[in-house]
This record gives sequence, C-alpha cells and structure tokens, in this order.
Amino acid sequence: MRVNRKIIEIDEELCDGCGECIPSCSEGALQIIDGKARLVSESYCDGLGACLGECPQGALRVVEREAEEFDEEAVEEYLEKAGKNEPMDLPMGVCPSAAVHIFGENGPSCETANEPVTLEPGESHLGHWPVQINLVPVLAPFLDNASLLVLADCTAVAYPNLHKDFLGERAVMMGCPKFDDIEGYLEKFTEIFKTKDIKQVTVLNMEVPCCSALPIIVQKAMKNAGKIVPYEEIMIGTDGKILSRS
Repeated sequence: MRVNRKIIEIDEELCDGCGECIPSCSEGALQIIDGKARLVSESYCDGLGACLGECPQGALRVVEREAEEFDEEAVEEYLEKAGKNEPMDLPMGVCPSAAVHIFGENGPSCETANEPVTLEPGESHLGHWPVQINLVPVLAPFLDNASLLVLADCTAVAYPNLHKDFLGERAVMMGCPKFDDIEGYLEKFTEIFKTKDIKQVTVLNMEVPCCSALPIIVQKAMKNAGKIVPYEEIMIGTDGKILSRS
C-alpha cells in the first residue's frame, strides 16, 4: 500500500557511488547499482535517515512523499534470504560487500559456542559474513539467540589461535573504535541487544589505549537496551598473549 511518509531520496548528480551509506542501513535498503546508491525497495526503507551522516557528498536526504509502506516482515525475509544464500531478486550490479551469508549447515549456535573446537591447520571456523561492525545488519539472522564475539580489529593479527580458541560457533563482529564512528557503534549494538536475544558476549580487546572504548561501548549498549547479558572481557597484549580475563 502506498502512503504519504518519510523516505530517503538520493541525488544522483551528487552521488559518486562511494558506498559509505551502505553499512549504516541496517535494513539493507541501499545498494550500489550501476555506480550509484539506490533504494533496493521503498518498503525496505524506514525513513529514519541513519545513512544521512555517512554521505561525504551530501547526496542523501529524508523527504516526505507517497511511497510503499515500510514492511519490517519483508526486511526480515530479505535479510534471511541473504543469510541462507537464497536468490534475493536484486537488480544487477548490486555491491556484494554487505551481503549476509551463513556458512555451514546451521550457522552459529549459542548451544555449542563455548565447547572446545578441534580444527585442522588452516581451517576456518567463521560461520557467517559480514564481520565488520559497520557492515553487520541489526536484523542479520546469525545474531538470533547468538553468543557474540566482539573483536578489536588488531586482535585478529596479534593472537595466533583466534579461530581455534575464540570463534567456536559464535557470531563475530569486529571493528576499531579509534577510526570508526563510536556513536554509530553504540547505536548498532543497542539495537542488536534490543531486537536479538543475545545469550552471551565476549569482548576480545587489545591492551593499547585506542581500543579501550570497545568494551565500554558494548556494556553501555546493554544498559541502553535494558538487557543483562553474561559478559566476559579478554585483554590481548601486543605480543599476542592473553593478559587478563574478567
């Protein structure tokens, strides 16, 4: 049904197709098509404008016009299809970097997240894609009932046995609070804790000062969402050793 409501409008003259707006749209309504940011479907856009501040060209704005109603169920189905690698009926030329994929038969499972895992050398135990905090949609199906592993980017390089010791079957989100948008992180984690039944959170952090904001963001997001979730923080040294667990 078409109604008069707020929705994103894209100025194609200003848009240079950089894709900065894509990760901020948790519903996946924006994609790069033929070198320009475009709405995949009007019904996927909630009109809240989370993407506005990400456009360096100022090509995005919220307008009020007649459009298809926002359909949360359609968004969930759309993201679920992406997670199952099913055809999503998207236009040709869509940028694939933010597409959701779940690897393996069942994807991450909170029931087995803390069980010991035996891996052959070189074997990956990553259960889904994407992993960057900015790219993971709030409604990603792999976050349902998940045990969540939040990584500071550098831990993946510093700690040699990351997959074997920590991935298990956890849902993974990684990022850098020094170079990324802290407020954006806080908003995303708050929405995840509000909308997903997260069972447990492990924050894997570096000892360097620039990573200190990451556990604060996660804990504040839980508080903002009114959720109490079992929480563990692990500190990795620059020499790749575990310094503390709390």
